[in-house]
Amino acid sequence: MKIALFPNPEKSLSLQLAREIAYFLAKKDVKVVVQEDVAKEFNLPPVDNEKIDFIISLGGDGTILRLLHKYPHLDAPIIGINLGSLGFLADIQIKEIYPSLDAILEGKYEIQNRLVMDGINPDGTQSFAVNEVVLHRAQNPCLIDLSIWVDDIYVNTFSADGIIIATPSGSTAYSLAAGGPILTPELEAFVLTPICPHTITNRPIVLMPKKEIKIQYISHHDPIEITYDGCKRFPMVTSDVCTVKKSKKYFKTVFLHSHDYFSTLRGKLGWSGKLKI
Repeated sequence: MKIALFPNPEKSLSLQLAREIAYFLAKKDVKVVVQEDVAKEFNLPPVDNEKIDFIISLGGDGTILRLLHKYPHLDAPIIGINLGSLGFLADIQIKEIYPSLDAILEGKYEIQNRLVMDGINPDGTQSFAVNEVVLHRAQNPCLIDLSIWVDDIYVNTFSADGIIIATPSGSTAYSLAAGGPILTPELEAFVLTPICPHTITNRPIVLMPKKEIKIQYISHHDPIEITYDGCKRFPMVTSDVCTVKKSKKYFKTVFLHSHDYFSTLRGKLGWSGKLKI
């Protein structure tokens, strides 16, 4: 078995835990590699193009998203160890690290395939998003107008700060903060959420992923910005169109039998309801 470690180099705790995990895995006869920028420091081989069985990310959700965009060719399932403040993609807590790794080595897990979006930018370049594609007003001090089509059928023109198109994984991120619904991660759906819309009746819409979404920037203002998971950015000028659709690839996560999604929601969102019998 071969496992790749991706610590957050800016967090000393992440680096420390990565060293300890590397030692733990080596004792289990697991081959360990690490991201290139810490390979010499760890005295371990860097990630290469050989097959990797699992990726261990040590940080928050941002650490996972950054490694996915930096290494898009890696197709291994991700084990997310949460060192951040919220973390829905990284859901293994520090105290659970070694029991979780033992469970994975014993095969007590499932691989969950989550929806990914592909985007085509106005200049023809392509990118992808695990969480969300966001079109935002950027430097404009006022609302912008964005026209939306779904499978070439006109939906609406939103006057807003922008639009979020989120996957179920991203439904608990920016989209949730903007008033969007929570989609459980096994669903295949998009949620389109306006950001601070001028008209209060402009509400989030959930769409089947077979739909192709086109967004046109129609305001005569400064360029706006398209972002993918907050990792990739592209400008968009008046009359430009970008397209978002379901990707052929999936984001693979390791789901432990000892975990359940709703307990994660209750803990992360601070839900205080109690079971009454």
